[in-house]
Amino acid sequence: MTPLEVRATVSLAAIYGLRMFGMFSILPIFAIYASNNFLPKPNGLQIGLALGAYGLTQALFQLPFGMASDKFGRKPMIYLGLAIFAIGSMVAALAMNIEGVILGRAIQGAGAVSAAVTALLADLTRDENRTKAMATIGGTIGMAFAVSLVIGPLLNQWIGVPGIFAMTALLSLAAIAVMKFVVPEPLHSHYHSDASAAPAKLKDVLKNKQLLRLNYGIFALHAAQMAMFVVVPFALVKSSGMHENQHWMIYLPVLIASFVFMVPAIIYAEKKAKMKQVFVGAIATMFIAQLMFSASIQLFWGIVLSLTMYFIAFNVLEASLPSIISKIAPAAAKGTAIGVYNTSQSLGVFVGGALGGYLSHKVGFASVFIFCSIMMLLWLILAYSMQAPPAVKTKMYGLDEDAPELTTDVADKLKDKLLALTGVIEAVVLPQERTVILKIDKSQHGDETQLQTQVHQLLRG
Repeated sequence: MTPLEVRATVSLAAIYGLRMFGMFSILPIFAIYASNNFLPKPNGLQIGLALGAYGLTQALFQLPFGMASDKFGRKPMIYLGLAIFAIGSMVAALAMNIEGVILGRAIQGAGAVSAAVTALLADLTRDENRTKAMATIGGTIGMAFAVSLVIGPLLNQWIGVPGIFAMTALLSLAAIAVMKFVVPEPLHSHYHSDASAAPAKLKDVLKNKQLLRLNYGIFALHAAQMAMFVVVPFALVKSSGMHENQHWMIYLPVLIASFVFMVPAIIYAEKKAKMKQVFVGAIATMFIAQLMFSASIQLFWGIVLSLTMYFIAFNVLEASLPSIISKIAPAAAKGTAIGVYNTSQSLGVFVGGALGGYLSHKVGFASVFIFCSIMMLLWLILAYSMQAPPAVKTKMYGLDEDAPELTTDVADKLKDKLLALTGVIEAVVLPQERTVILKIDKSQHGDETQLQTQVHQLLRG
């Protein structure tokens, strides 16, 4: 990657990280805070809505923000989204009741900049380096989540939940400063099939049964995550007597253990072309974890063991789902597929918070995990019967600036020549984007350097 691409990737990852750290930090402590500090005392549904409200508005505004950035510019839309996010954070920080927090969280979600940030990253990176850049941002989000679960209880001890919301507003303003002074200005902004959603491609993506299974999966995964944080903080306090500010001592070793198991599982899945087996195994582990939660939610060590199994499965699934989407989605509609996937994830956050809160209030803690178990069992059935994702890698190549314009005729002929290369199983030539996307069979393509040389020769010719 060039220095400019590194700068763009690192700075945009920092913006994602700053925003998500603030969002995630309240998860381990908010339910207890709301129950103890608001009058009248909120019920479980209200607490769940406060946790999950941002998911609904994020689902509604995520794709429109990305599409608007094509028309009005990337940075202006990101400034707007981050400002909305900061306003929502301050509304939540100053709230005197649970309804005020719900409103603030809903406003936070309306500042849905992720699609616009992804589009800007695509403008600032060459086609062949974009996958690396996207992976960096994905890793940053994962690290922000893990760190926030450990730091959140400590922050609650130092500045309280209103302080965390105010800190989130400041982090959003810091992200605006990073966007203004650190993120490079793109020379050209245009639509990228691999990074942006296109309304014309939505129908095909929504009809793809394999992608629908994955969309349900990310919905269920994040619904269970949000439902869990309505219940587990209370259960830990009740079963152990530990103050919520000490819960970091539980999350830290659990998360370390989960990462130790997650890394070799992902490496094995990719290297040995066993993605489906590892994926289905992780869902089965998640299903067992939910059953264990339902049976042992009153027992401290039962909760700890359930959390460990939960986070092992969660980390494997969170890391493998984007990879499977990339392998299964049509090359020319990858951005649209990811947009639908992200929207499904946000809807899961909302539904999980709302239903988890309602069930915990009306039926009891165990019912939340029985609900999550049913979701996981359905996902397990869907995943077991899905087609194994092909063992492919996606490569993108941009045409040189001095290369002639591609006519439809020339593009079709180039596509046929690319498909004739050893190991290439799908080729898409996008004349308007001046980009070629290849899906390459890992087991057949042989010498990657030789393949790249052949592709570059065809592109020059």
